[in-house]
Amino acid sequence: MAVPTTTGSDQGLPPGLADATRDETSLRRFLLGLPGVDQVGVEQRAAGLATRSIKKASKLWAIDTAITMIDLTTLEGADTVGKVRSLCAKARRPDPERSEVPQVAAVCVYPDLVPTAVDALRGTQINIASVATAFPSGRASLAVKIADTESAVEAGATEIDMVIDRGAFLSGRYGQVFDEIKAIKAACGSTHLKVILETGELVTYDNVRRASWLALLAGGDFIKTSTGKVSPAATLPVTHVMLQAVRDWHTATGELRGVKPAGGIRNTKDAIRYLVAVHEVAGPEWLSPNLFRIGASSLLNDLLMQRRTQLEGHYSGPDYVTVD
Repeated sequence: MAVPTTTGSDQGLPPGLADATRDETSLRRFLLGLPGVDQVGVEQRAAGLATRSIKKASKLWAIDTAITMIDLTTLEGADTVGKVRSLCAKARRPDPERSEVPQVAAVCVYPDLVPTAVDALRGTQINIASVATAFPSGRASLAVKIADTESAVEAGATEIDMVIDRGAFLSGRYGQVFDEIKAIKAACGSTHLKVILETGELVTYDNVRRASWLALLAGGDFIKTSTGKVSPAATLPVTHVMLQAVRDWHTATGELRGVKPAGGIRNTKDAIRYLVAVHEVAGPEWLSPNLFRIGASSLLNDLLMQRRTQLEGHYSGPDYVTVD
């Protein structure tokens, strides 16, 4: 693999972190020297925080906060222009009968459907996210990955969700993964980059920690758990490890980077558990769509139903919200 180049993500970093990106050997030494994750400890803490209860007034706040953090997603081979337009309409007005319900953070689609989302979301602050870099496998040449990214950006995407080459990472080719993330970050320009680790394939929490730091060192604005195409997808313990990484990154550099769990978060109870984890592990500063997102396709419906229950005192049922 080529020696990692300096394109800006390591400029101004503390010496220890800047030195880590100097060459392949330094990068490997840094990543393998990270403290190991206490598996029992992280799983017990995640389980303990998941039992926290939230009172009624706070629950309504949590529901609205979770809505603002959703990347409303459709990534199916059968996606159509009509389906994306319908999704964008829901993103703009999640509950047609309640104008006070906040809009979601972003709509996430395949690159060829970005122009449809751009047109449907014009005049809003909703971001247009697009997967790229041979999603979901990440197995393509760097030239193809860059072209994929540039195409989505030129079409109007304001966020790119890239996938790392897990085969390269698991083979210990950390420098190759680092170089690819930096190259995609450069291709993004001012467009935000979310780096998908596909944690379900990384096997260990130690690998999740190493991949998180690798993505941060290479310039990722967000680290994201999953493509949603591999099981397990997002889990609370894995998200704890990633939240620890961005918290420690902030301590070391003063920079704020985000986390996005995606896949398998389908109901309000789960969403609130993730918000509690954000508050307790990273800190309240991360309770913002600028720093925390939830990738989901069906979660919004349950949040809307539970929101009505909080306000009306009875369960409304799924017929009162749009399915897509």
